Amino acid sequence: MAFFADLMGTIFSRTTGKAPALGRVPVTELCEALLSPQGEVSGMARAREILAQYRAMTVDEKKAFFTHLAEDLDVDPEKLIEAATLYRESRDPAAFARLSREAEPRRQELLRRLNQAPGATEELVRMRLDLLNLMKDTPELARIDQDFIHLFVSWFNRGFLVLRHIDWGTPANILEKIIEYEAVHAINDWNDLQRRLRPTDRRCFGFFHPAMPEEPLIFVEVALCKGVPGSIQWLLADGRETVKDTEFDTAVFYSISNCQEGLRGISFGNSLIKQVVEDLRRDLPQVKTFVTLSPVPGLTRHLKKIADEKPEIAALLEAADAKDPSALTPHLPLLKKLAADYLVNAKRPDGLPSDPVARFHLGNGALLHDIHVLGDTSANGFRQSCTAMVNYLYDLPKVEENNENYMAGKAVAASKQVRALLTQPKSSENGEGGGWLESPQKLLGLSGLQTKS
Repeated sequence: MAFFADLMGTIFSRTTGKAPALGRVPVTELCEALLSPQGEVSGMARAREILAQYRAMTVDEKKAFFTHLAEDLDVDPEKLIEAATLYRESRDPAAFARLSREAEPRRQELLRRLNQAPGATEELVRMRLDLLNLMKDTPELARIDQDFIHLFVSWFNRGFLVLRHIDWGTPANILEKIIEYEAVHAINDWNDLQRRLRPTDRRCFGFFHPAMPEEPLIFVEVALCKGVPGSIQWLLADGRETVKDTEFDTAVFYSISNCQEGLRGISFGNSLIKQVVEDLRRDLPQVKTFVTLSPVPGLTRHLKKIADEKPEIAALLEAADAKDPSALTPHLPLLKKLAADYLVNAKRPDGLPSDPVARFHLGNGALLHDIHVLGDTSANGFRQSCTAMVNYLYDLPKVEENNENYMAGKAVAASKQVRALLTQPKSSENGEGGGWLESPQKLLGLSGLQTKS
């Protein structure tokens, strides 16, 4: 692809509105030099220069850079086929080594060598975020992302991560990032953050990487409670009474936030929850129950898809649009049943739950424990789930079994009270039932919901 090499040499040898800097080496040449045999010192210098040039690039220049990686530093299909054929016939270790070399694109080794520069890991994470944004309009660049994923899975595996307790004494630059990265329940100011970190019945934990010591990768906020809560307003209320150490028996994971968009798809949450549970069990033996208080981000969108055929649902959504709990109150029994049906039955084409939070916790081996309407009466709670929230229970003796059933058969582990929402309650002799007189499937024709999500 000489065209791309010429293009890269042109755009990267110029500065904005000025003549090219004397002696500046085009980034394509630097990449080739970095890929060639060299000493450690010269390799580090070239990696630093490539990253410095990359930081100064415009969006179009970055697109050209990634195009160069995709086209000029790709695998050679003919050499790969030849190596695969040789290995198939010989099964020789040398043939296997050749096959391994040919199967790895040169750009992957380039990224690996770039990482030797000081601070390069964090810069490569940001580079991948640029790539993800460009892939929206240039999907053919997606094959480069496979190289980033391959490397990041190795570089950010659990063995390298450090769990840190984040409290009011944590350095301010880290606390500022907790405020910035909170993705579930916004932290409005320092006073709000103090209410989440300073009380003795609150905890916060984050994973950090040694190469990015001041950048949290993911963090979880924990409330220590007496019993299982069903309202985020109660958990985060200003002026609430602190639960005494002798009274709390439940740890509630109420917010889990991924911090680095450039690490999207690299999973940390499962390891984080398991590690935090272990630490809490060790330090707080009185805590026996581990649950979440989770949003249901896909519920409103799901209900809008079926509202045209279901006037009861249309009325519920209209009430939710008012963002007034009293307007929604008459619809709460319906909302609770719809939420249960959505979480248990609504599936993606691959058979996994439609709701992303459900996929995360069920995939970790949690059980769908309970559903709470009016659980989140913030503007966002009305918008994304008509106020519904969910407890996922991490029942430690059953986590492994639940995980195996979910992975093998996509089974949703759910409690009796959730399953009861999906069945028809028995009516008393005078015709009054314990809830609805008919199941949601019969009343609203919801038995096919999973095919419409």
